[in-house]
Amino acid sequence: MYRAVRGASGGPYPAGGDAPDGPYPADGHGPAGPGPTDGDPAATSRTAGSAAPGGPYRPGGDVSRGPRPGSGGGPGRDTGGPPVPSARPAPDGSRAVPVPETDAPIAHREIRRHSVRGQILQALRTALLDGDLTPGEVYSAPALGLRFGVSATPVREAMQQLAAEGAVEVVPNRGFRIAVRSARERAELAQVRSLVEAPVVLELVRTLPAAAWGALRPAAETTAAAAATGDRGRYAEADRAFHRAVLALAGNEQLVAVADDLHRRSQWPPDGVSLTADAGEHLRLLDALECGDTATARLLVEGHFGRAPGG
Repeated sequence: MYRAVRGASGGPYPAGGDAPDGPYPADGHGPAGPGPTDGDPAATSRTAGSAAPGGPYRPGGDVSRGPRPGSGGGPGRDTGGPPVPSARPAPDGSRAVPVPETDAPIAHREIRRHSVRGQILQALRTALLDGDLTPGEVYSAPALGLRFGVSATPVREAMQQLAAEGAVEVVPNRGFRIAVRSARERAELAQVRSLVEAPVVLELVRTLPAAAWGALRPAAETTAAAAATGDRGRYAEADRAFHRAVLALAGNEQLVAVADDLHRRSQWPPDGVSLTADAGEHLRLLDALECGDTATARLLVEGHFGRAPGG
């Protein structure tokens, strides 16, 4: 039911800490272990504070910048050269342990953090659509993190996003409750979607030449392929992508963003709408538009756009 989310290094993050939150360096590997120093005068002298390649260790265990090669800078002078790998105390506090070098540690960590959170967010949305998360039930971030094989932090961040979308409610000191959406709320969402989308698409039907609709054929075929798999999470993404592509022809980015948010909210909890039939309406709409059959196209638009959910 739940799959472990894989990190950039290829394996699932342990439940105790994922890449952005756990004690891992930016290259995705585990903490660097202390190297042997017994019988190694050079290693011992570096630990004690003598010069290391690129600059001396400072007493606190940090490493100063070394002079840029060829710059003539002396020891201790920051001439703008590349930073030397930082160091930190060993677990027993006896000596400094250099952290593995990385080209862009901060950027690397940030990219990975957003990647994990995005994967968890998509997994949670799929679980909502598949009915794996029960409306009215409270789920804690640590418990969900164990299921996905990550720490609680990316789960909590993803749940906060779902709370902003109205899919869950924050329960202080407990976790997140899956929102219960009544039939009235679903009907209201469908009405708002219809008011936002249908007039715009009908105007496009009236004004755009038949040839302009052919560019949407790949997006419509993608929804049909997703429907054939029966995967509601995959279909939800493809369905919204098709609707965004249609509305984008109006040239109003704010309209596309508002309509997409309404569409996402209307897609759960899942109902009995046939994914195959829903995707088929996309293809029939394009068939009518490309043939110049605006009467049929208008009927399909009025029946499809704004319907909840699936449409």
